[in-house]
Amino acid sequence: MSLYLQQSTRMSRHTNTKRIEGLNKNLWEILPSIALDQSVVNLGRGKPDIPPPSYIKEALAKAASVDILNQSTRGFGHPLLVKALSQVYGKICGRQINPFKEIMVTVGAYGSLFSTMQGLVDEGDEVIIVEPFFDCYLPMVKMAGAKPVLIPLRVKCGKKTLTGADWFLDPNELASKFSSKTKAIILNTPNNPIGKVFTREELQMIADLCIKHDTLCISDEVYEWLVYKGHQHIKIATLPGMWARTITIGSGGKTFTITGWKLGWSIGPEHLIKQLHIVMQNSMYTSPTPLQEALAQGLLHNFELMDRPECYFTSLAEELETKRDRLAAILQEVGMTPIIPEGGYFMLVDVTSLNQDLSHMADDDEAYDWKFVRWMIKEKKLAAIPVTAFVGDDSKKQFEKYICFCFIKQDGTLDAAEHILKNWNQI
Repeated sequence: MSLYLQQSTRMSRHTNTKRIEGLNKNLWEILPSIALDQSVVNLGRGKPDIPPPSYIKEALAKAASVDILNQSTRGFGHPLLVKALSQVYGKICGRQINPFKEIMVTVGAYGSLFSTMQGLVDEGDEVIIVEPFFDCYLPMVKMAGAKPVLIPLRVKCGKKTLTGADWFLDPNELASKFSSKTKAIILNTPNNPIGKVFTREELQMIADLCIKHDTLCISDEVYEWLVYKGHQHIKIATLPGMWARTITIGSGGKTFTITGWKLGWSIGPEHLIKQLHIVMQNSMYTSPTPLQEALAQGLLHNFELMDRPECYFTSLAEELETKRDRLAAILQEVGMTPIIPEGGYFMLVDVTSLNQDLSHMADDDEAYDWKFVRWMIKEKKLAAIPVTAFVGDDSKKQFEKYICFCFIKQDGTLDAAEHILKNWNQI
């Protein structure tokens, strides 16, 4: 046997593990490669191009100048940061939260989700996921050896103007998804990408089922501060009987538009958080000290300003609401149907009325929204996200005429998008 064949034979067994089988498709690698053209206006990926508050950048520069803060800190969260989180969320939740036993800081909200899945979900378990979902939920459940059980948000028919509130979980359908194998349900409120803010009544319905079936709730609340007028974000962990069975996930990146810092956190009862500690200490171990120090300073600064207009926790949502309304008006003017989000910074858009014929595009198996986004990037120089990237196969038909735009953008970026949209038929 030749040396080449011997090497090929040896290498053939060095393939992927079963736990990552079929998880190689990455939305965030596929679409950016299409939109590399600098002339493309990108309203796709949720990458803010507005600046973060100056005081948080100054806090980072100051932290980096302190020698000891350039060394590793406590693995489960920098002491100042977990204390700051304890103050902020203790006030919100109306309870004392132990900063060292009931909070864990991770490498972004991704790290919190990963630690939760690896620490609390076992092989053979079932995890309920609400569609559309953030794209990492499903692969993280599968990597834990569990079975994803999907349920779609359904839309109320017959309304001229739709909002996030018009999407709902059918109570009977949701109840049917719970079984003796159900370990957890993943809740995302405000929802990405629909922008739905779950009401107290909807959260109570979920809570009742969690308690009835002794199920955990993994509550992804990274957009918790980005809630618009007339709506209220309620933490499911504050409902009766839910603190003991809920992991609440938050994000420094979403709170202060510093997504590149990759700092997130998990908050919950000690008996659950300590399982996440085991995953953290044997995987990511810790997060960068200067970034944690600066984030702590930003949280403490705004803790003192809570309930005042200048508090960034609420002032960012006011700024984004203007951008949301502007984008929605432009889309309506050109014949598209936006779903007005109640929270977050993404907007679902129904493109059915455009009647765009894409039959000439090669891949017949590709969902319509993927074709539409590829076509729009190439022909209109405008990037969006296909919504079927966030649902399972059984729900693709329900969502394939929707695309998703991000509006946490500078006015200049929105100006460029407006020019494209208003000249849709001429470009």
